[in-house]
Amino acid sequence: MSTTVDEQVPEAMNWSTENCTISRTMEILGDKWTFHVLREVFVGVRRFEDIRARAGIPRQVLTERLAALIERGLIRRHPYRLPGQRERSEYRLTEAGLDLYPVLVAMIQWADVYLPLDDGPPIEPRHRGDCGERVTVTMHCEGGHEPTPREVAFRPGPGAQPR
Repeated sequence: MSTTVDEQVPEAMNWSTENCTISRTMEILGDKWTFHVLREVFVGVRRFEDIRARAGIPRQVLTERLAALIERGLIRRHPYRLPGQRERSEYRLTEAGLDLYPVLVAMIQWADVYLPLDDGPPIEPRHRGDCGERVTVTMHCEGGHEPTPREVAFRPGPGAQPR
């Protein structure tokens, strides 16, 4: 008896999602306010009241998101003091936070294609300095190729666990 295409079980069904990389990442980044906070810090808005005012985040939500991002090692507090005022904190990206830059650029790139605005993109990632050209994200394999999404397959890694 031959197996039809409809009866084939995807290989992924053999592997557990208990320790899924995407799930672990989404535990940190999985709500809209987290990316709003990261967006602000990426563009140089680092002070609590400035982040709150620009992003429209409720005070308590911002407090919680900043604490979570600090706890997860994506941002750090940096003290500052305005003349005659108490010491406060700015929020700056750590190496782990900076490593999310391509994710943010990929989100912008995707939205510019699939959620375009009539007047054009409201923000564009550009190369600093003399170049000034638009920055894009591409996939590269370790062999130096640029595969399309259909040429990429997720395979079980060393940490994969059978179902």
